[in-house]
Amino acid sequence: MNPANLPFDSEAMLEGLRTWVECESPTWDAGAVNRMLDIAARDMAIMGATIERIAGRQGFGGVVRARFPHPKLGEPGILIAGHVDTVHPVGTIEKLKWRREGNKCYGPGIYDMKGGNYLSLEAIRQLARASFTTPLPITILFTPDEEVGTPSTRDIIEAEAARNKYVLVPEPGRADNGVTTGRYAIARFNLEATGRPSHAGATLSAGRSAIREMARQILAIDAMTTEDCTFSVGVVHGGQWVNCVATTATGEALSMAKRQADLDRGVERMLALSGTANDVNFKVTRGVTRPVWEADAGTMALYEKARGIAKSLGAELPHVSSGGGSDGNFTGAMGIPTLDGLGVRGGNGHTLEEFIEVESLVERGRLMAGLLATLE
Repeated sequence: MNPANLPFDSEAMLEGLRTWVECESPTWDAGAVNRMLDIAARDMAIMGATIERIAGRQGFGGVVRARFPHPKLGEPGILIAGHVDTVHPVGTIEKLKWRREGNKCYGPGIYDMKGGNYLSLEAIRQLARASFTTPLPITILFTPDEEVGTPSTRDIIEAEAARNKYVLVPEPGRADNGVTTGRYAIARFNLEATGRPSHAGATLSAGRSAIREMARQILAIDAMTTEDCTFSVGVVHGGQWVNCVATTATGEALSMAKRQADLDRGVERMLALSGTANDVNFKVTRGVTRPVWEADAGTMALYEKARGIAKSLGAELPHVSSGGGSDGNFTGAMGIPTLDGLGVRGGNGHTLEEFIEVESLVERGRLMAGLLATLE
């Protein structure tokens, strides 16, 4: 089966993808994420998949698992792992409207990662229309919480990956048409400062500001960044009344490293910040963590298979170990051959200028179809 002969149509794919993109699905809005899962489940049911809905937990949306008809259904096969949550709040579609400008198409979550999810479905659809039976059965798992570190579904992802031979992750592709064969380790931290209240006008000196201590610690955390391990604070909340010295302030920090040992040392440094200074208590607790994923022989063999398919389609397919976590961290760290970054090319992810390169829908769709048709 030559994937170059499959009649992928970028305009038809855009029409289907638009429905997905205009169904906004920010991680923290479980109802919105579940509405997006409803659309994906319906599309896959029409394709003949058996759909399972798994209830969400911890306040997040649910999970959809789709198994496609196959003579070897139930045997180890291929898992396509994607997330349907985005970082864009409901209403972003009014600021980042769906629009096509030449080879670019814009919309919230279109690049990270609804475009990649949708082209994966189209690859399966095209193979089915060609009456081609893949060597291995295919399962798709769509999850609701990747953008916040996958706190509620890591166990489901790992359990499903363990039942399969390969994991394909259609996270965004790289600008050079590259894919991802490894990812850095990532740790998240919860920060909490507790001070002493007082009236900010009448008795200012009697208070101890949690906001002031949080600000001091933010600068200290940022200053810990080295080439081996980065640190940043991305969320801060503090105070309630401007005429009261703030009693509490909270925040969230992120650390990333190429090597697990460097991250482990970074975790120790962060946790060591806990203590009391200036009569304010500062507490650091560890949040969700993504393990480092380093390419092994299985992943590199999977990559070489993809590179050969890309070459037959007239494209180069470089590979890198990448910063920025994904659920591929989990499956790759388990030792299951994993190939990430198989989604669309584009740019400006997580911004109000997020876009995809339209031609990459067909190009990456064919690559995905080629992998599904040849992995055994």
